[in-house]
Amino acid sequence: MSSLIVPTNEISLTTDALLMRPRRLRRTPALRRMVSETQLSVNDLIYPLFVMEEEGKIEVSSMPGCYRYSLELLLEEVAQVYQLGINAIALFPVISEKKKDDTGSESYNPEGLVQQTVKAIKQAVPEIVVITDVALDPFTTHGHDGLVDENGTILNDPTVEVLVKMALAQAAAGADMVAPSDMMDGRIGAIRKALDAQGYINVGILAYSAKYASAYYGPFRDALDSAPQFGDKKTYQMDTANVREALKEVFLDVAEAADIVMVKPALAYLDIIHQVRHATHLPVAAYNVSGEYAMIKAAAQQGWIDEKQVILETLTSMKRAGADLILTYFAKEVALILAS
Repeated sequence: MSSLIVPTNEISLTTDALLMRPRRLRRTPALRRMVSETQLSVNDLIYPLFVMEEEGKIEVSSMPGCYRYSLELLLEEVAQVYQLGINAIALFPVISEKKKDDTGSESYNPEGLVQQTVKAIKQAVPEIVVITDVALDPFTTHGHDGLVDENGTILNDPTVEVLVKMALAQAAAGADMVAPSDMMDGRIGAIRKALDAQGYINVGILAYSAKYASAYYGPFRDALDSAPQFGDKKTYQMDTANVREALKEVFLDVAEAADIVMVKPALAYLDIIHQVRHATHLPVAAYNVSGEYAMIKAAAQQGWIDEKQVILETLTSMKRAGADLILTYFAKEVALILAS
């Protein structure tokens, strides 16, 4: 009989090939659950939500099942998802054109949409973790994440000054965690110092550490009407081909006192999630972005896939790669699936 060399972490064992039957542990659902190496839990999920000043709710055409909510309806949605066991939401604003300018000044207005929404959520559902986006693109006429000079160059340090003001305004409104998604250099350290100096030592920072200049963001920009009006974001978001650069960005954010680091997008960057997981002891988040969501929804609408199973398989792959937390528009659906 032939023999099989089975490597282990410590030794190599030689045994009869016929004795090796991995299928024994796949035979029943109970056995499969017993030996499952990766478990997806509702505790892993962060639910991104869009808030608008208009009344009612409007479905995002490129993201079936996702809506822009008025504040009143958003509060109802937040209460529902918290009852489902989802611990955190990530808030994104839809800003009217008349409130946008070249400098994004509405972003740090104490009475602005984000700040009003955070206050209302913390009053209505105080236990839920509210994470606010720190970036200028929803607030600027040009749709970029930073200030722009006359030559179209995105200015780093002046942008960081505005981001600090934005983070402080969100902290004052009651945000539990701010999430700089702009990819300006040095903004994590600047925001941390400013928060601490103003007494917001318990406000955390979820850093978009490795955010790639990805084509997967299109539906999100539809949702916020925030597509760049010229050029692209490749001078500040990361080159999609790079790995070592992602680790450099993570190390910098860790050194600047980020509490959680994130990789965005997730599905095409599972290798990055895996490497980041092994590079830091901080929690690692992955953003299951709008384009990833839209592809599954579109295929499901055509009847080409089993939507529920593909959703679970996709999110489990992110957990398997090393993500501790997943921002996903599927969060509510997954909570319902897991509870059933």
